[in-house]
Amino acid sequence: AVDRLTNRPVEPESEFVVKIQDINDNEPTFLDGPYTAGVPEMSPVGTSVVQVTATDADDPTYGNSARVVYSILQGQPYFSVEPKTGIIRTALPSMDREAKDQYLLVIQAKDMVGQMGGLSGTTSVTVTLTDVNDNPPRFARKSYQYNVPESLPVVSVVAKIKAADADVGPNAEMEYRIIDGDGLGMLRVSTDKETQEGVITLQKELDFETKASYTLRIEATNKNIDPQFLSLGPFSDTTNVKIIVEDVDEPPIFTSPVNRMVVSEAAKVGTIIGTVAAHDPDASNSLIRYSIDRNTDLERFFNIDATTGVISTAKQLDREMNAVHNITLLAMESQDPTQVGRGIAVISVLDINDNAPMFAIEYETFLCENADPGQVIQTISAVDKDEPPNGHRFYFALTPEAASNLNFTLRDNKVLVLLIVTMKRRKKEPLIFDEERDIRENIVRYDDEGGGEEDTEAFDMAALRNLNVIRDTKTRRDVTPEIQFFSRPSYKSIPDNVIFREFIWDRLKEADIDPSAPPYDSLQTYAFEGSGSVAESLSSLESLSTDSDQNYDYLSDWGPRFKKLADMYGNSEDSVFS
Repeated sequence: AVDRLTNRPVEPESEFVVKIQDINDNEPTFLDGPYTAGVPEMSPVGTSVVQVTATDADDPTYGNSARVVYSILQGQPYFSVEPKTGIIRTALPSMDREAKDQYLLVIQAKDMVGQMGGLSGTTSVTVTLTDVNDNPPRFARKSYQYNVPESLPVVSVVAKIKAADADVGPNAEMEYRIIDGDGLGMLRVSTDKETQEGVITLQKELDFETKASYTLRIEATNKNIDPQFLSLGPFSDTTNVKIIVEDVDEPPIFTSPVNRMVVSEAAKVGTIIGTVAAHDPDASNSLIRYSIDRNTDLERFFNIDATTGVISTAKQLDREMNAVHNITLLAMESQDPTQVGRGIAVISVLDINDNAPMFAIEYETFLCENADPGQVIQTISAVDKDEPPNGHRFYFALTPEAASNLNFTLRDNKVLVLLIVTMKRRKKEPLIFDEERDIRENIVRYDDEGGGEEDTEAFDMAALRNLNVIRDTKTRRDVTPEIQFFSRPSYKSIPDNVIFREFIWDRLKEADIDPSAPPYDSLQTYAFEGSGSVAESLSSLESLSTDSDQNYDYLSDWGPRFKKLADMYGNSEDSVFS
């Protein structure tokens, strides 16, 4: 309070508290609604389903404006709700999902403890009954019948059956099996996991003439059985399935699908080899006509009698050309040529001794003139296109012309099938020359055996065959080689008595400075004959051969300097190789 004129307080300030008294002007509200919930079917009474909650904005401390109670407006008599907690429970036993699987409930929340004049709010609750395995599988019929043609391929589907099960999901899964019947080995049943059907498939070929029908007793059983519902069982069912086999016109069948026969390659044309037989498996039992598929007998070696099935030779056979003939035989019905059966004839040709032995290769034998008597100079073998049962046994002998040559003998090693030629001869005078004679050829022997045939580093054999080849320098492995360039001097303008001295000195010089010289194996070639000789080459390396037709009698006319050569080559009758 203040003075209006002076605006001064006339008394101290005072504080006033105004309290607003609540009235029931807000209805309860379900903030989480609408609700959905599930409960297993066949649940006992009082099974909790879901709890609902409503809120009231009025003052809960003043009066009953915010005191809410719950009631069910829709969903009775199947469900109930607790007034104070809002918990919804089942109210009836044995609620069956297969009869009704979903319920819509309306729940009310009212303040003022549910008294008259109170405000209320509602929400919906959708309750779904979940499945349990309370229904066994059941076949709609106690027997089924299916017709199938006898030509149905193996593993084909014969029929599909299904036992009804009101349950769903894993509770409806089942297994099928054959528990009785005469088709256990012929048919089998399996379960289609997608459709839960029993699939009957064929395991062996059907034959109307052998058996015209099959009967099966099939059982369907639930895979997942709930022990608390065993009293509703048994959870299996059986049915009878009859399979009727329909007759189909089939092609002829050979008594034996593979016929094995033998015939000698010496058999004359028209020789009977064997007989095949086929029959019509149908009840009509039509007559059969036989033929050969000529695509398997292009050269027409064989014939078959169209009526009797007798197979005979049509051409001369040769085992060495074809030892086994694999031909396809055809059998067709006389009344219906489109019905063709097939069989196989395997004809083996027996061997006879109709081929002479042949030498394995063409032999060309070389030997040194100083070969020792009795030395083996060639081993010879033979081959034969024939194949005797106990293996080949060859006999070797020299021809009459060769047998008269006493320089060579033959030894037959029998089982070894080898021809061994040995040499015997008279002792030959050694090639000794007088030191005073003018020798045009010298062989320098170092008694160095070298590294054998596998030693390719020792020397180049081409040097023995071509004296004009310049040898490639071989690098020693234990020293660092110096690159040397060698040049061959021309000897054409030098006198004969100097040619050979210069040639030898050049070769010795090369050997001294050659980095590939000993201690490694080496070959020094001194076989140089000079140039311009009217007698041309007199080297024994070139002239000494078994097939030479050269006449050396003229050497005796050249004077004493060629007497030794004339003695060696002049008389062909004394030749070692005569």
